[in-house]
Amino acid sequence: MNFPLIATSCYSLSMLILSMPLLLSTHPSFHLITKTAIKTSFLVSIFPLFLLINEHLQTTTISWKWFFISSSPLDLSVQLDHYTVMFIPIALVVSWSIIEYSLWYMHDDLKIQLFFKYLLIFLLAMMLLVSAGNLLTLFIGWEGVGIMSYLLIGWYFTRSNAGAAALQAVLYNRIGDIGFLFAIFWLISSFDSIDFNYIFSMNIPTSLIIALIIAAASKSAQFGLHPWLASAMEGPTPVSALLHSSTMVVAGVFLLIRIHPIIKDNQTALTICLCLGAISTAFAATCALTQNDIKKIIAFSTASQLGLMVVAIGLNLPFLAFFHISTHAFFKAMLFLCSGIIIHNLDNEQDIRKMGGLQKSLPITTTCVTVGSLALMGTPYLAGFFSKDAIVEAINSSNVNAWALVVTIIATSFTAIYSLRVIYFASLNFPRFNPMININENNPTSTNPIKRLAIGSIISGWIIYQILTPLTPMTLTMPPYMKMSALVVTLLGFLIALDLAQISWTMTPSKNMSKSINTTFYPLITHRLTPSLFLDFSQYISSHLIDTLWLEKLGPKGLASSQLPPIKMNQNVQHGLIKVYLSILVVSLTVCLILLQIV
Repeated sequence: MNFPLIATSCYSLSMLILSMPLLLSTHPSFHLITKTAIKTSFLVSIFPLFLLINEHLQTTTISWKWFFISSSPLDLSVQLDHYTVMFIPIALVVSWSIIEYSLWYMHDDLKIQLFFKYLLIFLLAMMLLVSAGNLLTLFIGWEGVGIMSYLLIGWYFTRSNAGAAALQAVLYNRIGDIGFLFAIFWLISSFDSIDFNYIFSMNIPTSLIIALIIAAASKSAQFGLHPWLASAMEGPTPVSALLHSSTMVVAGVFLLIRIHPIIKDNQTALTICLCLGAISTAFAATCALTQNDIKKIIAFSTASQLGLMVVAIGLNLPFLAFFHISTHAFFKAMLFLCSGIIIHNLDNEQDIRKMGGLQKSLPITTTCVTVGSLALMGTPYLAGFFSKDAIVEAINSSNVNAWALVVTIIATSFTAIYSLRVIYFASLNFPRFNPMININENNPTSTNPIKRLAIGSIISGWIIYQILTPLTPMTLTMPPYMKMSALVVTLLGFLIALDLAQISWTMTPSKNMSKSINTTFYPLITHRLTPSLFLDFSQYISSHLIDTLWLEKLGPKGLASSQLPPIKMNQNVQHGLIKVYLSILVVSLTVCLILLQIV
């Protein structure tokens, strides 16, 4: 069978189906048409995946001539390889579930049609980013997900926090865009091409690779550029689910996977990725431990898993990073949707300390929370186990620095701690919420999506494991302690968390450690202290310059002080003595006569 032709046809048809609802954006049933379009597009995108499984890989590239800058052709290029063919069905099935869930979550919103239009454009931008064949096409999708995230995070724009969070997301991503544009401009000026296949054949300088790593770090919320990710929780829950599962935040990691051929032989770039990922995964996991807002716990867990993906890039194993992106999409989207159901039923309560006992009143939701949290921990044979355990095994058997290894292992144990904390405080023991609250999960529009994602969280890891072929030989034999390290650390974290949860449930801690170990210091430093320091310094300098130089030395006071000596000399002369006046007259006459003689 002609794989390139079928893959191209299915991709084009899928994009066409997704674009069609935009022509009917004023239709009263636009949101239902959008859901049907995404579902149909998912079914169409499965055919290339089946062909990939049967006939293996043939990369297909489609290019349309667009315009020239001097001698550099800038084309719209689409590349259909195994990454694209595998990721698009995953993104579509997750988006289908989130869109269906949004029908229930946003049913009373007056602008539901505009909301669905934003979600659809967001998905189209992500599909363009995933299938890009050159940096320009990738940048169009990159900016597309950026601007749509701004509009969706700030959906409740009447709340000042939502507007600030949306602006924060855009500003942090602009830092990465500078690196991205620097790379594009440098490649155009030096090589006259931004096509991936051409770039991979050239010798790329380290500075250019670092610029692209900065771009990926800003989009995927790595340490230093991470505060926007937790703030993005101000948006509606479906936005959080789509943003954190299969679209915007994985775009940075996907960029690193795409440009991996130029990273793989550059030790500086690999070390940066490894260390940045290790710091990010540990710091975000620590932040998740100290949070009580259920959505922020899940958000920081996303940042932690993104750090783990970047660690996989630093280990020269991009296919493991892609594997974790694919499995992570299912259980992370499900956890967000479940948290939305819980928050909605508890009258917009997001504090896990005010939940509890929901396993009886919300059995489907809490079951899915448990399944998703266990998959996130890396419980054997759930989706997260296949990808996460493989990354930890790879870092154990690689020649990496011990610091990165230890930090990643600690972050793995922290994952178990905060996951169990969510399960324990939301589902178990007795309720801690208002007994007058009416709890109901009988609406299939809200439960069917999380059931679908729960099935994906259980079986997707095994299925993708069968399909995905490693690009480099893997270490399959190792000592038992190395093989079991991830499981042992996770189990240890689980047992510690269980004990801590039971203690904190029955009695209030005498000393609140989440206050003494406050991990929100970073936004405080970057958003408050640093700007305040610069503003105060600027004010001091400007006022000092105005007061001291202009007013005291050059301005009115300086002018007055410069006039005082001649005025005082004039006063000394004016004493009313006739001899002084006669002397002045004689001197003046003498000078005048001399001048006249000279003339």
